[in-house]
Order: sequence, then structure tokens, then C-alpha cells
Amino acid sequence: MPQNSSPSIEPRTPSSDMSHATVNRREFLKTGAAAGASLVIGLYLPTFDPSASHAPAAREPFKPNAWIEIRPDGAVTIWTGRSEMGQGVRTAMPMIVAEELEADWTRVRVAQADADPAYGDQFTVGSRSVRSGFEPLRKAGAAARELLIGAAALTWNVPREACRARNGMVEHVPTGRRLGYGDLAARAATLPVPADPPLKRPSEFRILGQRVLRVDTPDKVSGAAIFGLDVRVPGMVYAAVARCPVFGGRVKTFDPTPALAVPGVQRVVQISSGVAVVAERTWAAFQGKKAIKIEWDEGPTARWSSDGIWSAFAAAAARPQGEGQVVRTVGDVDANLKAAARTVEAVYQAPYLAHACMEPMNCTAQVRGGRCEIWAPTQNPQGIQRGAARVTGLPLEAITVHVTYLGGGFGRRGGPVDYATEAVELAQKIAGPVQVVWTREDDIQNALYRPATYNVLRGGLDARGVPLAWSHRLVGPEGGSFLITRGADELIYPVPHFRLERVIEDPGIPVAPWRGVGPSQNGWVVESFVDELAHAAGKDPYAYRRELVAGQPRLVGVLDLAAQRAGWASAPPAGRSRGIALWQFGETYLAQVAEVSVGSDGGVRVHRVVCAADCGILVNPDTVEAQLQGAIVYGLTAALYGEITIERGRVAQSNFSDYRMLELAEMPEIEVQLVQSEAPPGGVGEAGLPPIAPAVCNAVFAGTGKRVRRLPIGRLV
Repeated sequence: MPQNSSPSIEPRTPSSDMSHATVNRREFLKTGAAAGASLVIGLYLPTFDPSASHAPAAREPFKPNAWIEIRPDGAVTIWTGRSEMGQGVRTAMPMIVAEELEADWTRVRVAQADADPAYGDQFTVGSRSVRSGFEPLRKAGAAARELLIGAAALTWNVPREACRARNGMVEHVPTGRRLGYGDLAARAATLPVPADPPLKRPSEFRILGQRVLRVDTPDKVSGAAIFGLDVRVPGMVYAAVARCPVFGGRVKTFDPTPALAVPGVQRVVQISSGVAVVAERTWAAFQGKKAIKIEWDEGPTARWSSDGIWSAFAAAAARPQGEGQVVRTVGDVDANLKAAARTVEAVYQAPYLAHACMEPMNCTAQVRGGRCEIWAPTQNPQGIQRGAARVTGLPLEAITVHVTYLGGGFGRRGGPVDYATEAVELAQKIAGPVQVVWTREDDIQNALYRPATYNVLRGGLDARGVPLAWSHRLVGPEGGSFLITRGADELIYPVPHFRLERVIEDPGIPVAPWRGVGPSQNGWVVESFVDELAHAAGKDPYAYRRELVAGQPRLVGVLDLAAQRAGWASAPPAGRSRGIALWQFGETYLAQVAEVSVGSDGGVRVHRVVCAADCGILVNPDTVEAQLQGAIVYGLTAALYGEITIERGRVAQSNFSDYRMLELAEMPEIEVQLVQSEAPPGGVGEAGLPPIAPAVCNAVFAGTGKRVRRLPIGRLV
């Protein structure tokens, strides 16, 4: 981030360049400000409590809490405890602190925190960084601000009520005297930290709500940013791990001789997840991994293929009522389905999906001298710390986790930390620093996946076409209910009789959170089925939704805004059709309209997406827009192309050649409309994803009369 020079009248510390200090003094005297002499003296005398034990020469930075450090020269460092994976938290979270601190943003430096309980839960997941950190971070900044104001009041011997903080300085309002934060830092450090400092009203915000340039962009553009793959430690070696191609399989026997014959390969070591080839360079490690001869015990998952998985899911869905787990039930669903004027039934199938981060999994670790040090692109530094403690037997305080930039996360670098525990286990075995690097093929074929699900829905309408009863039987693997039921358990629409039932059928494919978690697929299921109900009721999909959520103003607001901006009331361009979807993700409310065409070959092309979002207070509108755009692209890629298929317990896909990404030429025009609000911030990193698949599929139906009930969309032939 560019660092502007400080104002010419800013007080300087004793270590400042004297000619610079003299110029500052001269410029200050020219202003004729009140009490100039006393402030000029302050340029050369450290402002510290005379009763304190430390001497002026030992001035330390002021660090009132884990988030803030103010140096004697006035420079402010703000730490972020969350991981930066493209969503902008290294900018947004410091903005929250700086707002209440009344910092000069041009003098703020942002730093990434290591794993540390001082930062609370550092798990970066669920679009919760800003929404969970908003109040604590504001209080951290406000507490430091109040300490600095108190220090200034004591220095001037004036009532603190006569002082105010502004842009990195404290001003005595009646006289105009000012002191910079650096000159107040030492004295502020001697004061008691306020437990409940006053917070600003949103109308007083100067930084929040502004389009602030992201602090990480310059280093990413120049190549100076350090991602996991950029880490270099003296004496480091590189490793690639051969893992069983069948999930749950284990090493039976292996012959290291062919791998050791590869130039640069140093060692071959068996670890829990497979066999590691250690080499001087990554390429040698990759070649050694290819050369090694391993016989695998493939285990029971080898009997599964995709066709068999879908058949097992369908059979599980047909089990008698009551054999599944009822997640939520309201009213009498079965009786009211029978009494309904019209019923609608549908089956929706969502496939396994890979996260496909642009930066493959990697981690660097060393274990020596009773300590473990780790460098990882991770969403879960404290999880890595706990995992390393289990592997090494060391206490948590002996384990340091440095968080680098992440080349994508999407949940893959969150819960399970297999990529990190591999590096720690190997580092312990070889007694030196090692970087374990996954290939793209490893990343697609030996990963953890969004669960596949099989969804049976039945809806009953009354004589007016209003939903009376809703039944959803959801079949999928084990792995935590939240992975597949969240977003299906509570509808935004009022349905008096509702039941969600979960049936477990687990073929052994490992699963993990995927961007948007349950709503990433349940948004498609629910909003597609709502469209089916609207069609059965003979009503316009937008008008139908609006009638149902009429009592929820924030949902109505985004629905109206998206429809208006998309031109819903007018006919789309020739050959195109529109679809709409509505969603609530926590306290973020969204509506999206997709405009699509279907070619003569059945290919679906998305031309335009309008997204209206109400996510409460906007910390950085520029970042919010970017996150919503990114979520739409990620969700659209999955809707059009995303599918992991299984053959004899193995993933059939291997790289971007057969696990496609949306290409630049396919990118639709995306318009994001943000609702101004003073409600607490809601999450946006995942929130923008659930509505895009149903909006596209509903548009396909509007143009062709064909319902897409199995993803990916592919070609409609």
C-alpha cells in the first residue's frame, strides 16, 4: 500500500532525521498556531509518564490489543487474524479497526497474524470474517482511540471531553493544539484499557463505505506477494506424495529403487497418506513419484462407480417413510399433500465437485529442537496447529503457523488439513525443512469434494396456487449435516406444513465444505422447485416470489431491484430468456436474474446476470462487488460444467482439460446493485453463489420448456 508522507507539522521522534525535523518546525511556526512553543518542544521530548519505569530511550510501540500497534513515529500497524484468499479481508478488517481508531489510512500498514488465540477463532469460512469481527474490531480500534485521547488530555492538562481524535492525531478543540498518535503512544500505554469504549454512528464513518484500494493488489501485481508455493526456507527440500488412487486405500508394498534413480531424488519415505519422494527440486520429486513402484490395498471404495452411487442414492430415497433422519418438521405434511388442490413432484441431482483452487495444495514445515514451524496457505491456521500437535506430540505453544496468501480456498483449505499434516509428518521424519507440493492431478483426484446429493421434492398448492405443504427427502453421504442440509432446512417462503428428511448413503468419497456449503446446491434445488410451483400455479416467477415474501421487506427490496435492473417487465432480446432466483444467506439478501440463450446444438450461453444484494453496512463496496462477481463466476462454472465422476473408486477427472473452468470468452456481463443499509454487515464471499444456478436453469425453462434437474447443465440434447 502506498505510504504518503506525514503532514509537515506532525511531531517527530528523537530518531527522526534532524533536517526533516527542522523543516517541520519551520513550517509549523509559519502557521502561527496557538501554543506553538509547547508543541515544538514536544517534537524533541518524548511524551511519556514521568512515573513510568522505562526511560525515553527505550520507547516501545504502543500495542493496546492484538490488532493494533502504533509506533513512536506515528505509523500504525493493524493485524488481521483471517486468511486472505482473494476476498479482501486484509483490507476490509483493518478498515474496521482504522475507522474507530481514527487512523490516517495512508499511514496504516496491514500485517498477517500467525496462529494465535489472541485473535479468537481464525477459521476463515462461512463468509463470517467481517460479520463476526465487526463489533470486536470496532471495539479494539475505539479502545485505542480512547487511550490516545486520554493521553493527550493528561499531556495538556485539559478535560478529555475537550479533545477529539481525527486522522491520526488528537486535537484540543478549543485551542486547535494537536498531537500525533506516535507522540501519545508511550503515555497511552500506561492507561487502563476501557472495557466498553463508545462506538461511532454509521453516519460518522469516514473510511467504512468508501471504495478503498485493496492493500494486497500491488504486491500481487508485482509478484512480491508470498503464496504458499513461494515460501523458501534455508536448507529446504521438496517432496511429492504418491497417494492411493482409491479413496481409503493403503500402501501394501513399495519399491523405492526406481525413484532413487531419478537425478535429484534424495529419499523415499512412507508416511500415513502414502509414500513421499524427497528431492532437491519439485520437478525431481514429481518424476520420482511417477517412477516409484507401489502395490496398493484399494479397500472397499473400489467397488463404487458413479452409476452405482446414483442407483444407491435412488434406492435410499425410496425407503419407507421414517427410515431417514427428520431434520426439521412443521405441521402435517402428508395430510396436506393429500388435501392439496395440486401437487408437484421432482427429483434433483447435484454431483460431487472439486474445489479446483488455482494454487494446488502445499505446505512447508520443519520440526527441530522441540519446536515446529509451518508456512501454509490455509483457512484454518489453528486447525493446522492442532493437527501438528497430534502428529509431533508437541504442545501448541511450541508450534508456529505462518499464514501466507492463498491461491484460492473455497473450503478446501479449511476443515481437513491433510496437506499440512503431510508436511509436518515428513519434516519430523527427515529432521529438516520440507515443502510438500501437490500436482494439479493430485489436487483433483486425491482431494475432498462437495457432496453429491439426490433430492426428492413434493409440493402441494392450495386453490390459489399458494404453497400449502413441502416435503424434501435429501439423500447424501455422511460428513456433517451442515454440508448438505443447510439452506434446505428453513425456507424463506411461508409454508405452513414443511418437512426436511435426511437419508445417509455413503460410498466413501471424502467430502468437505465447498464455497456456499449446503446452499451451493440447495439454492438450486429450492429455487428451481419454487419456479416449478409458480408454473403450476400459472403465475409469473417474479410476481409469485414477491407475493410469497411480501412481509419481508429486505427480500422484497432485492427482488424488486434485480427485476427492475434486468428489465423483467419487458421482453428479452430475441433468442434469449430470463430466469430469476431469490436467496437469504445469513443476514445477506440476494436476488439474481440471468439472461441466457440455447443454441441449436443445445449449448447454453449466459449473456447477462443482474445481482441485487442487501448485505447491511458496506465496509468496502468495491470488495463486496468483487466477491459477488467471483461467487457468480464460481457458481456458474459449476452449474455449466462441474462434475466429479467416480470409476472403481477413482476420480475420472484429472486436470482442467476434463474438469472445465469458465473461459474468459464465456464470461457474462455482470451488474451488481448494492442496497445501502445500516444493518450489521452480512457475509458476501459465499452468499452470491446459491442463486446463480437456479436463475440460469429457470431461464433455460423459460426459453425451452425443459427443466434442468441434474447438474451440470451440459448440452440440452
